[in-house]
Parts: sequence; C-alpha cells; structure tokens
Amino acid sequence: MLQNRMNKILRNLGENIKLARLRRKLSTTQVAERAGISRSTLYEIERGKPNVSIGKYAQVLAVFGLENDIVDVGKDDELGRKLQDAKLVVKERAPKRNSEN
Repeated sequence: MLQNRMNKILRNLGENIKLARLRRKLSTTQVAERAGISRSTLYEIERGKPNVSIGKYAQVLAVFGLENDIVDVGKDDELGRKLQDAKLVVKERAPKRNSEN
C-alpha cells in the first residue's frame, strides 16, 4: 500500500516536471543537456520512475528554477510540530561499548 502511494506521488511529480518543461517550450534534449543527464533519464523522471535518484530530479528542477521547492518539503509539518510540542520522550541511544574490553 505504501509502495502504491509512493508510485502515485512520483508519477504526479513526473507529470508536473513535464508540464514545467512544456510550459517553457523546452525540448527533452535541451532540458537533459542543461541538467547534465541523459534523455532517457529525463524520460524516466517525467514518468515518475522510482529508480531515478532524487539528485537527478533536483537537477531537472534546477533547470526550471524550481530547486527551492525541495527545500520546502516538510516545512509545514503539522504532525511533526504537534509531536515536538507534546515533548514526547525520544529514547536515547545506549553509549558505545568500549572496544578495549
């Protein structure tokens, strides 16, 4: 179920990247060259394939001037803020064992 959700999210991201390219009237060759990736990698990104690294997605977003969108991920993390505000206890890691013993 989680995998299906992630695939859908990546497909939507890929579609949005393709729309950004088309709105700017850029060819796949132009974007791939500017991003420093192959056309086949751009093709996979535009289809939201999970085998492409997030770095490659970021390179393409940078071509469109949208790289700061990645920085905003989790910015308005309501659940995380509520958990932080509740001051939930987080277990600390046990100290490392001394390897000399």
